[in-house]
This record gives sequence, structure tokens and C-alpha cells, in this order.
Amino acid sequence: MKDALGREKHQDRKMGEREHLFDLLIHDLTVPLSILSTSTPNLLHKPGRYGPLNDQQTRIVQRIFRNAHRAQTLLHEMVELFHSEEGLFEKQTFSIDTLLRESIMDALEMTAPQVVEKLDSVKDQEEFQRILEPHGIFVEITGKYCQSPFCNDRAKVQQILRNLMSNALKYRRERVAMTVSGDRDLIVVVEDDGRGIPLEKQESIFERFVRLTDKNQPDVPGLGLGLTGVRALLEAMGGEITLVSREGFGARFTARIPPLP
Repeated sequence: MKDALGREKHQDRKMGEREHLFDLLIHDLTVPLSILSTSTPNLLHKPGRYGPLNDQQTRIVQRIFRNAHRAQTLLHEMVELFHSEEGLFEKQTFSIDTLLRESIMDALEMTAPQVVEKLDSVKDQEEFQRILEPHGIFVEITGKYCQSPFCNDRAKVQQILRNLMSNALKYRRERVAMTVSGDRDLIVVVEDDGRGIPLEKQESIFERFVRLTDKNQPDVPGLGLGLTGVRALLEAMGGEITLVSREGFGARFTARIPPLP
């Protein structure tokens, strides 16, 4: 009995330490990232005060700004994951088309920033897809939410879309396809033509800090948190994620996201 109580107290203490470290991380990163993301646009939009930039300098500053924004997004993902575990959701209605575009651009920033530069000023959906296709990225939206807004927590849905696309981009050989459909629940399918996932490892990829390794593809970036966060968010929403894959034949993830009542 004493041993059980001791273990429980130890677990509570460790949980408190993790929450304290989490709070410190959020506090210590939020301020410098905010300064970076608010100061960088001044170089782009106030040439009279800071001096003009040539084309190459402009592209570099734009990339700095986008990556500062990405770092803020990753930090925000940690907060969203923590909130989902606490059952905290912000009910909103939003366009899936717009959210999908933002999520894809965020995912591409780490793997193909030159594509993001082309997409940055594109507003037309057909033009957006036309730019993506030569890079092996195919996107399709059908069903109710092609026109109608979806109701859920926008930031959490964006995190799901971004991480599914980012994962597929990391492991593909040449091609990634994302389809979004549904008449009540939002159904998101992301498929890549990568090396695939052996059956015995398919459950473990949803565990924290787990990344598949391959001697032929040793430099895949990431911490192994993306799919963990996706499943945690979906479970908190009352949705689910399924995986169909076999070694050597790519992977297909299907996420079901119910609307908030």
C-alpha cells in the first residue's frame, strides 16, 4: 500500500514538473518570437525608415518572417494539444478551402520554400492547384464543405491538416494527394507513395517521439510529435484517424472530424 502511494505521489510530482516546464517554455519563447514576427515586416513595408531591399534581400526577409510564423505555429500547437487534453475548444465557423490552403503552405515551408513563394500571392483555387501539381501535390475538395463553412475549433483543425500533409511530404517518393469531403463529418484523406509502414509498427507511429528510421532515408526531419498530436486532437473532438499501409506501397491516413454542435 505504501509503495502504491509512493508511486502515485512520484507520478503527481513528475506531472507537476512537466507542467511547470511547459509553462516556462511557452513564456520564454512567446516574447522573442512575437518580437521577431512583428519587427520583420517593418523591413519589408517601411523602406523609407529602414532603407530599400533588393529582390534577393526581400525574399530572405520574407522567408525569415514565414519561419518565425511557423515557430509561433509550432508553439501554438503545443498549447492547442494541452487545451484539447483539458477539453477546451473554441467554436468557430470557417472556410475549409481557405484553411486547407494555409495548412498546405505551412507544411511546404520546411520542405519546399520556393513553392511557398509562388503560392504566397495566389488567391484563385485553380491557380493554387496548378502550381502544386508539377511538384507532385494534388488537392481536391468535394461535398458540403466545398461551399459551406465548417464549425469547429479552427486552430485545432488546421493543426490536423498541416501535420497530416507535413508527414506525407516527409515520407513520399514523388506524390502526395489530399482529398477533403463529407456532408456532416469532415473527412480528410492524405495519401503518399513512400516506403510504407510495416503492420507491426503502425500503432507505434502515433506514440510520442517515435519516428520510423530507414537507412535509405536517414534524414527525415521532425521530433515524432505530429501524428501523436493529430490523434489526441481527433479523440478529444470525438473523431478518429485510421491508417492503411504496407511496406513498400505508401500510406493512407483518413481523419474524421465531426462538427461541433
